[in-house]
Amino acid sequence: METIEKNKQTVPRAVEEIWNGAKYENLDEFLATGFIGHTSSPDLKIVGAEGVRKLFSELRNAFPDLRYTITDQVAEGEKVVTYWTAEGTHRGIFKGIAPTGKRIKITAIDIDRLVNGKVVECWNNMDELGLLQQLGVVPVMENQS
Repeated sequence: METIEKNKQTVPRAVEEIWNGAKYENLDEFLATGFIGHTSSPDLKIVGAEGVRKLFSELRNAFPDLRYTITDQVAEGEKVVTYWTAEGTHRGIFKGIAPTGKRIKITAIDIDRLVNGKVVECWNNMDELGLLQQLGVVPVMENQS
């Protein structure tokens, strides 16, 4: 199987097994040793399988019904770009924010670089402002037009 097609299949499998299925014991199947995750927060990097496990555990505790859906995906060379949405209900503490019971829907784009079928690096750009607005922590600016 061509590497690009194999890489395109790896990412949706990881989304289903890790992100949606919480099968963190399978992280080593998808992540290379030394994995680095770059987030849209300049001071936050996710390092290794343990960092990913911690991040997704925190998200799952805050949003127990969180569900990720891939909207679009393209691949070239060793990179796979995935546009995804996530929906869930805020039922636990998230970044110090007490549970609100509100439903959220966020969008994001990940650029994953894979080597030998495993993700070695991921660049994530998520609509964090939209998330905070949906939780009621940041006011939504009114349209001035």
